[in-house]
Amino acid sequence: MTATDQHAPSTATSGLSPESVAYRAALEVVAGVEPRIAEAIRAELADQRESLKLIASENYASPATLLAMGNWFSDKYAEGTIGRRFYAGCKNVDTVEALAAEHARELFGAPYAYAQPHSGIDANLVAFWAVLAARVEAPALEKLGARLVNDLTEADWEELRHELGNQRMLGMSLDAGGHLTHGFRPNISGKMFQQRSYGTDPETGLLDYDELRRTAHEFKPLILVGGYSAYPRLVNFRIMREIADEVGATLHVDMAHFAGLVAGKVVTGDFDPVPHAHIVTTTTHKSLRGPRGGLVLAQEELAPQVDRGCPMVLGGPLPHVMAAKAVALAEARQPSFQDYAQRIVDNARALAEGLQRRGARLVTDGTDNHLVLLDVSSYGITGRQAEAALLESGIVTNRNAIPRDPNGNWFTTGIRVGTPALTTRGLGTAEMDVIADLMHTVLSGTTQGTGKDGAVSKAKHVLDPKVSDAVAQRASDLLSGFPLYPSIDLG
Repeated sequence: MTATDQHAPSTATSGLSPESVAYRAALEVVAGVEPRIAEAIRAELADQRESLKLIASENYASPATLLAMGNWFSDKYAEGTIGRRFYAGCKNVDTVEALAAEHARELFGAPYAYAQPHSGIDANLVAFWAVLAARVEAPALEKLGARLVNDLTEADWEELRHELGNQRMLGMSLDAGGHLTHGFRPNISGKMFQQRSYGTDPETGLLDYDELRRTAHEFKPLILVGGYSAYPRLVNFRIMREIADEVGATLHVDMAHFAGLVAGKVVTGDFDPVPHAHIVTTTTHKSLRGPRGGLVLAQEELAPQVDRGCPMVLGGPLPHVMAAKAVALAEARQPSFQDYAQRIVDNARALAEGLQRRGARLVTDGTDNHLVLLDVSSYGITGRQAEAALLESGIVTNRNAIPRDPNGNWFTTGIRVGTPALTTRGLGTAEMDVIADLMHTVLSGTTQGTGKDGAVSKAKHVLDPKVSDAVAQRASDLLSGFPLYPSIDLG
């Protein structure tokens, strides 16, 4: 066989795209060891192709991004930072991490970027501890004439430990759209900090900056956290920085949900957190459309502390995921990504308007970003009932608390929907109106169910199967015109 023959396509792969060839080959290798895993991977692609996915925190990474994660970088330990590793043989990891950081700096206009965090929680923990190290630990060491914490006496170390654990954080309340990692007790951040929340105006549902300023002056937090997971409007980070400066706080913005809108230059000026915050964190897999992971952006004065994320908070970095981050960030620097980000916002507004025309009640009466928050009490059901009824009708959403939610954080009164994933598939504003109609059909046809004792249940729902089947078929028909990963044919 000649060298040319060795690279000629086989009958089985002739005419297939490079992506199809790559994934078929990968699944064959996996199936040779554990065929059930290979089948689960195939089934997941099939399920995602058939799903009308409106989860605001989910998206579809490109084949190139996904492929970048499946390689031998997974086998490499690389604790430390670029050029300063605790293991030998990391020159290729250095290249990967440097490229990921370079793309992040250029994309967001940040002085410094750190690509090692494994998740959004990890990114936030790195940020929190970087601030603690800079604002509490470093002054204490200087006062005591010590260079490192290991140089302290037991008594001095115990005093510093107590001070590190006795700091304050101010973040958005959960029911207003904040996130568990912003100082709430079920999360480790709530065990690290004394926390207080700011919220939204009871009438408009909009962030109340005057109340935020009053609370900040009264509470005097070390860290003021901006950002959200279920707030449908933009936040003015210029005002938040003013408030932080007034009380001597470090402004930390968690832009995990809307990072893609910042990268795509749809969110700019006062609403772009990067020029205003001392430190910014994000995930890379939501509107940014990358692999599952985290990222930290910071001003230069915090860079040395952030660089100590491993071993301060993180274990060994995941070089294969950093490689995928670099690919996704490079994609986000292309002009087409700006068009994508604008279409996310256009689609969210179209979806919100379509729901409102049909009588749905929306928190804040609309949206400025990628997500819409429905108050389903107007349909006479809970968020959990709405979520379940939509799911059996082929529409994937998640229940979410609304401000001052009477049903709490488990059953909830809200449904959160977002447009990044369906925008990736190519759906536009016309399709968003169809989806609004499908959702309204399901929600208006759903009633509360009863438990075993005959009492009304906040969990169980009743929906005519004819309605759910008809909506599921309409959803399937809609998606058939927008195939997911059209270049991939698994056979």
